[in-house]
Amino acid sequence: MGLLHRVSTIIDGLNGRILSLASWLCLFMVLVQFFVVVMRYVFGTGSIQFQEIILYMHGILFMVAAGGTLLTNDHVRVDIIYNSLSPRKKAVIEFLGCILFLFPVCGLVLYTSWNYVGQSWRIMEGSREPGGLQGIYLLKSFIPIFAILLGLQGLSQAIKAWFTLTNSPKNESAQAWK
Repeated sequence: MGLLHRVSTIIDGLNGRILSLASWLCLFMVLVQFFVVVMRYVFGTGSIQFQEIILYMHGILFMVAAGGTLLTNDHVRVDIIYNSLSPRKKAVIEFLGCILFLFPVCGLVLYTSWNYVGQSWRIMEGSREPGGLQGIYLLKSFIPIFAILLGLQGLSQAIKAWFTLTNSPKNESAQAWK
């Protein structure tokens, strides 16, 4: 049980740090968007590159923050039913949800994105827009990273649920869904 608790703690720490960095990315994205708006409406000029930078940051933000969102329990859930359940029933739902739904979806995303991202890297895929960024392959690289981070956080959630179901004393600080 000690090893599982350490694995869960390491995964939680990783996704927590990534979520913290993502919040800075969000701030930077807002500042770049503000710059684009000022340039367009005050100076009458625009930039495809800056618009694509915002698009890239937006995509990266959602892909890297997914695991942290699961960690902080801010993902979508039917709270009207879930909130009234006991901690043990919540743990059953969490454990089965990870095993039956989250892991297969993360595996499918990882499997299907591998060749997609690899092909993008092989041709060094760039923007279709004239003057756009030539790094779409870099953006697409975050798809498998998304699946890995979300899958790892699912593993941590499943471990914490297992601790709750087995009444392990290591779970006192590990329950995210109480």
